Amino acid sequence: MKNELEGKNVAILATNGFEDSELRSPLEALRTAGANVMIVSIDEGEIKGWKDGEWHGTIKVDKTVNESSADQFDALVLPGGVINPDLLRRNADAVQFVKDFFKQKKPVGAICHGPWMLAEAGVLKGRKITSYVSIRTDMVNAGANWVDEEVVVDEGLVTSRSPKDLPAFNAKLVEEVREGKHAEQTV
Repeated sequence: MKNELEGKNVAILATNGFEDSELRSPLEALRTAGANVMIVSIDEGEIKGWKDGEWHGTIKVDKTVNESSADQFDALVLPGGVINPDLLRRNADAVQFVKDFFKQKKPVGAICHGPWMLAEAGVLKGRKITSYVSIRTDMVNAGANWVDEEVVVDEGLVTSRSPKDLPAFNAKLVEEVREGKHAEQTV
């Protein structure tokens, strides 16, 4: 539905090496639903995407993580790609940014390798999630109940496995952003 997310502000946390479709598809779905979506990064300027094993296009960064706080947003999206979350999880400010969304019980979506940030933030214990299959052990070691499903929702946390799951991921993401805070979502 058009404008169902009007007045909602959503951050997409990404850096160089984001999986192109896993950033652009949720961005488009959220904007089509009326959300104001901002690209937040550890880098200024533009960041480079990754598609089919090579660098692919750029996207403008709206704010750095140092200029941002979870208080400014209603929800967070963590796209995958192998490079993107691996770089982000090494940045203490980016990790704290993710933790703060959970402390504030706000919806968070993570797809493919994006859940690496959730493991680094220490927010997976007891959560039912999915991810790209190659990081399953990392998710289990972080305390998650990992399942192989197209999309999993656990009290405002939306996870999916890969770009092929984007239609289901986007639909659930929009739904969770529309619903807002979740009383049971905890750190």
